[in-house]
Amino acid sequence: MSDIALTPQTAPPPEPTTAPGEPRQGRPDRRRRAPTRKVVIYRTRLWVRIWHWINALSLFFLLVSGLQIFDAHPSLYWGQIATFEHPILAMRAFPQGDSLRGVTFVFGHPFRTTGLLGASPFNGHLVSRGFPSWLTIPANRDLEGGRRWHFFFAWIFALNGALYFAYILIGRHLRGDLWPSLADLKQIPRSILDHILFRHPEGEAAATFNVLQKLAYLAVLLGLLPLMILTGLTMSPGMDAAFPVLPFAFGGRQSARTIHFLCAWSLVGFFAIHIFEVFAAGVFNEMRSIITGRFAIKVPAEPQPAPTLGGPSA
Repeated sequence: MSDIALTPQTAPPPEPTTAPGEPRQGRPDRRRRAPTRKVVIYRTRLWVRIWHWINALSLFFLLVSGLQIFDAHPSLYWGQIATFEHPILAMRAFPQGDSLRGVTFVFGHPFRTTGLLGASPFNGHLVSRGFPSWLTIPANRDLEGGRRWHFFFAWIFALNGALYFAYILIGRHLRGDLWPSLADLKQIPRSILDHILFRHPEGEAAATFNVLQKLAYLAVLLGLLPLMILTGLTMSPGMDAAFPVLPFAFGGRQSARTIHFLCAWSLVGFFAIHIFEVFAAGVFNEMRSIITGRFAIKVPAEPQPAPTLGGPSA
């Protein structure tokens, strides 16, 4: 990812010899940080930036249009057919006086979710719908419109993803930047602790992905995203007829719909953590990296030449 060269380290000068009991002179203060200087490097390549922003836009519209489609039947099941008596997840609205009460059932356990799930405000009054209007596109109940938005951005997402996978395989981005080494894997406990304590890499280490970033990106690139595509295809009757292995692989169309839903919200969780880390690590520097490719790091300052002692010779 980085084009910066590692700064060679010079051997420290020998410590002066002192008599027993005398204070040791010239010993560096370990509590002081070595002087540093800021260097701007080229960290994020152009194609990675293009892929990132197209993907972010596509996934946003896939989410909000997908929730519109989900609202047509806000329940999830497991298997080939919908077992209406035993849903895994169900969002319902029940009459309550002159209004409605929203209830979400998870494995049969009810939770009151009025105003958000099951029953939410639209045009000034509560209506029966799974997700609220501000989370769907179009805002009103429009299954056909939601499907058009969803399929349009699904094609953009799929083509963009195919180009990116070709890039990371041909350009060795997968092996060189994302695949963790054995040494990386040994750093997992330390990296977890550093994230808990908000200790972010500094210097040249900040120019590359840490092991948790590598594992997270691999889980998304090789796990969640392909699973989203395959389960989305499985929900299509035409694709099931052409490739009957798809519903068989996921245990049925309803199972594929449930997995698709869970993968979508897993991606939402990933992006929430991703955005949080951007702010925690320095939003200006991180945004500059993904927009322009430039990223500022701190490297050891160049040593100053020693002053010349004495005057000019006669």
